Amino acid sequence: MQARALYGVAFGSMFPQTQQATADYATTAISGESANGRINPHRVFSQYQFGFNLAWEVDFWGKYRRAVESARANLDSSVYDYDDVLVTLLSDVATAYVNMRVIEQRVKYAQDNTKLQEKTWKIALARVNADNDGELSVDQARALLKQTEATIPELEIGLRTTITQRCVLLGLPPEDLQKRLGTAKIPVAPPEVAVGIPADLVRRRPDVRRAERQAAAQSALIGVAEADFYPQVSLVSNLGYQAQFFKDLFGLPAFAGSVGPSMQWNVLNYGRIINNVRYQDARFKELVAAYQQSVLTAGQEAENGLVTFLKAQLRTKLQQESAEYARKGEKNVRGRYELGLENFTRVTQLQQLLVQEEDLLAQAQGEIALGLILTYKALGGGWQIRKTGCGPTEVFPDAAGPSPAVENVRMPHRAAAFGRPE
Repeated sequence: MQARALYGVAFGSMFPQTQQATADYATTAISGESANGRINPHRVFSQYQFGFNLAWEVDFWGKYRRAVESARANLDSSVYDYDDVLVTLLSDVATAYVNMRVIEQRVKYAQDNTKLQEKTWKIALARVNADNDGELSVDQARALLKQTEATIPELEIGLRTTITQRCVLLGLPPEDLQKRLGTAKIPVAPPEVAVGIPADLVRRRPDVRRAERQAAAQSALIGVAEADFYPQVSLVSNLGYQAQFFKDLFGLPAFAGSVGPSMQWNVLNYGRIINNVRYQDARFKELVAAYQQSVLTAGQEAENGLVTFLKAQLRTKLQQESAEYARKGEKNVRGRYELGLENFTRVTQLQQLLVQEEDLLAQAQGEIALGLILTYKALGGGWQIRKTGCGPTEVFPDAAGPSPAVENVRMPHRAAAFGRPE
């Protein structure tokens, strides 16, 4: 809204910069002791005045046109900045949701293992009562059980923190969203994702387009600074009526005024103008470098997201197998222990391994979805809800099109070095 208002201010400068209607009344007393004061029979008199002033600097050198270009590019930049916030917001909301489901699954695994270890502890306790084993097994089983139980409150802290974060992202006061969302598994991502060509990445990413528009706005400011090299030609007029008595104010004899061109040329500026141009040009080069860096960063983030998404799938597959083998091994060694064929230390080792592997499995499953979210964010997905709302939409609808939020203020002016993305 600020940028749109400033664009209107800049566009208004294309028209007469000064337009003033004036009116005043004054009673004047001239000193009788001043020069010619003694011979002036009307030392005290009134004066009414009504007039209109106009000054219009003709835009010969493009000063105001380039200022409009800059304001328009800044408006585009602010829209893309808004879009970038939407991309980040959607990514954070989705990430918080996946993290919530991952922690829920980790809590479930911990609770299941707690029940399993409690059964093992009871078996060890029964063997002690039957004088078939020492108290060391009972202590080991009890310690392992309490260790696993201790992880549950810690996970629940993380779960509550994640839920609170999600409430803030949604603009809600902190509440228990689990009651509203219910229970669900960790989101399953598709095995493949279409990312398009690198040029699509540049067009999709709002932050890249914002950097390009910022450079375009600064490019236009170079033209504004260069206009100071040339004379400023203006049309100046001062028209109005003056009369001593109000009844005579609007009569033809009371009319007075002047109309004519005016020229002002800043000379002997001691390098101020040329150095201002150099400053604007250096600032432009800085923003061009920032734009280039944003393109490189976009490519890096997209690559990181894809690597995470693809490798997380392989990691989850291997971790799934590891957890299954750990579960199978724990079951076998526990059965051998019940038959008196295995040492209890071996049981605790495999149960500890099972807890660890299942916990890592939940994290690996969540990493697939998080990798897809990271990829989606890196590809600039999410800003489209400004157009479509939060309903169903294509993955990247109208990704290469101009920002519709500024269509109603479209102007043909474009920065010399950077055109508005089509």
